Amino acid sequence: MKVALHHRLEAVGRTAWEDLRADALVRTPFLSWTWQTEWIHAFAPDRRLEIRTVSDADGSLVGALPLFEASPGLQRIVGGADVSDYLDVLAVAGREDEVWTALLQARAADRDVWQLHAVPAASPTVSVLPALAPTCGLSASATVEERCPVLDLPASWDEYLVTLPSKHRHELQRKPRRLRREAPDARVSVIRRRQEIETRFGDFFDLHRRSRVGKERFMDARMEKFFRRVLGDLADAGGAALWFLDLPSGPAAAFVVLEWEHTVGLYNSGFHPDRATLAPGVVLLVHVVEDAILRGKRRFDFLRGEERYKYEFGPTAEEVFGVRIEPGQGSE
Repeated sequence: MKVALHHRLEAVGRTAWEDLRADALVRTPFLSWTWQTEWIHAFAPDRRLEIRTVSDADGSLVGALPLFEASPGLQRIVGGADVSDYLDVLAVAGREDEVWTALLQARAADRDVWQLHAVPAASPTVSVLPALAPTCGLSASATVEERCPVLDLPASWDEYLVTLPSKHRHELQRKPRRLRREAPDARVSVIRRRQEIETRFGDFFDLHRRSRVGKERFMDARMEKFFRRVLGDLADAGGAALWFLDLPSGPAAAFVVLEWEHTVGLYNSGFHPDRATLAPGVVLLVHVVEDAILRGKRRFDFLRGEERYKYEFGPTAEEVFGVRIEPGQGSE
């Protein structure tokens, strides 16, 4: 196995990167070429990048680990814990042990700490690294960072409702009925085409900034520019959509939804606090989950964060880990 070091993602190339992601176990949009390159442009334009690639004997790319220098002696995985819900080494499924062995052996004299964020519990990175690192004179630890509520979707909405506790089932039926009664002109829409999404970005950003203290600080000009660029590109590939609940007085709730494989992911949200009594966010989410079921999706991922409203839909929490790799005790 050959390990190469690059300082630009372009040295790997979009096609090679996306071919590798297609063969990986973790294939989320956060590891896509679009997401990774736009994140670098927005949040690490002047940072030193260390993109390590692993190739097998015939020269085929089997692994890639994108890191950036967060501070002297500390390299973090590209993507950022604040905007990317799932990150990991990119490796051909079933060859993760080989890829990690090559990466660790190649960094034997490197004193920097490597820090990975948001690694899914199902990733071999979580289970393999703590045992593998000592054989290379290193130390690795995996600790729970957060949890993602996730639903396994049945074949129909009625089947789904039956799985819920009676209290939650009642609420998911009662709140849409109340909205129809009190706001009969309310309209739910989904926008999947880039050009149409761009026309409603302003509504989404306004709702996002209104919805909770701290969100206005999060959605600064740099973050807004990142959202506009990356979501537009993902929409072109069928991987992003905007959902809205509109009232005659204006937008009441909005969601950014990402899609990959057979999964629909609830990435970001906003709602108008003056409309809170109508529970517009929950009502809109009912439509999004029902639509995923109708389209034959297998999983609905609420992504990171355990806000109470998510658990009204009956998901199971799945852990995501932070992984830290550093020189072992006694190493030179």
